[in-house]
Amino acid sequence: MRLIINSGGAQAIDDWRLHFQAFAPGLEVAGWDESVDPASVDYALVWEPDPGRLATFPNLKLIISAGAGVDHILADPQWPRHVPIARMMTSRTQTEMAEFVLTSALMLTRDIKRAVDNQARRHWEFFDAVRIAADLRVGIMGLGLLGVSSAQLLSRVGFKVSGWSRGASRLEGLPTYAGQEQFGAFLAATDILVCLLPATDATRGILNAATLSQLPRGACLINAGRGAHMVARDVIAALDSGQLRQAVLDVFEEEPLAPESPLWSHPGIIVTPHCAAIPDRRERARHAAFLIAANERGEALPNIYDAQRGY
Repeated sequence: MRLIINSGGAQAIDDWRLHFQAFAPGLEVAGWDESVDPASVDYALVWEPDPGRLATFPNLKLIISAGAGVDHILADPQWPRHVPIARMMTSRTQTEMAEFVLTSALMLTRDIKRAVDNQARRHWEFFDAVRIAADLRVGIMGLGLLGVSSAQLLSRVGFKVSGWSRGASRLEGLPTYAGQEQFGAFLAATDILVCLLPATDATRGILNAATLSQLPRGACLINAGRGAHMVARDVIAALDSGQLRQAVLDVFEEEPLAPESPLWSHPGIIVTPHCAAIPDRRERARHAAFLIAANERGEALPNIYDAQRGY
C-alpha cells in the first residue's frame, strides 16, 4: 500500500516516514512532490492539497485530513466525491482544544492581556474587582467532540457552561440550546462566547453584528472554530463600542494573518496563530495508521465527512 502526504512540505517527509515506520511498517510513504505512479496511491494525508491533484489518483480509497476540518479539501472543486474523507480527530486533539479554550477563558476572566500590555509599557497597575470562573457563564457554539470536551473541562474548573448546536445535542449535566429559535436565549445567557462550529455554508459569518449584539454588554469572544465564522469588521466594531470587552482569535479568513490587519494591534484582541489543537506529527501518523488499517479490514471509520451535515 502507498500513502502520499501533503503536510509540512518536502522537509517533513523523512519525519513522517519515521513515524509511520513505527505504526505501519508495511506502508510505503511518498511525498506530495515525489514522482510516483498515480495509480499506485491508495491513501492520501493532506492539508490544502493542490486543486485537482486528488482526482488524479484513480485507486484512492481514503482521504485523511491532516487537521480537524475538511474545508481545505472541499475548496478543491475537483475533489473526488466518491472517496471518503476522514477528519483528524484524536483524543489528543480534544485535550488540546479543551485546554486552549480553558486557558483563553481564564485569561479573559483575569484580564491577563491588560497585565501583558502594562508590562510592555512598564506600568504597574493594581487590578481590583477580580473575577473567578464561577462568576462567568460560558456558552459553547458547536457540540461535537471538541465542544463537549471543552465544556466538560470548563465545568470542572467552575465555569457555568451551556452549549448550542444547530440540531438537538446532549451535554451531560449541562444546559443546551438548539436551532435558530433558541439561539437568542443562549446568547443572552453567555458572558464568554466560544465558537467551535464546523465550517459550513450555514455557519459562515455567524459571528456577526446581529449575533454579537445579543450577548450581554461587555461579553467576551473566543473563536477557535474557523476564520470563515467571523466577520472581522463586526468583531472590531463590537469591541470599539464596548459590546465586546475582549476577544481571543485563533483562526482567520486568510492565514497567515496579513501584517496590515487591524486585528493585530487592536487593544481588545489576543491573536494566536491557529494553534489551538494541532496534534504533533507522531500522533497524526498514529491516527492515520489506525484509519488505514481499519479501512483495510472493512471497518466503519470514525469522523467521516458527511456531505448532508456539511462536516
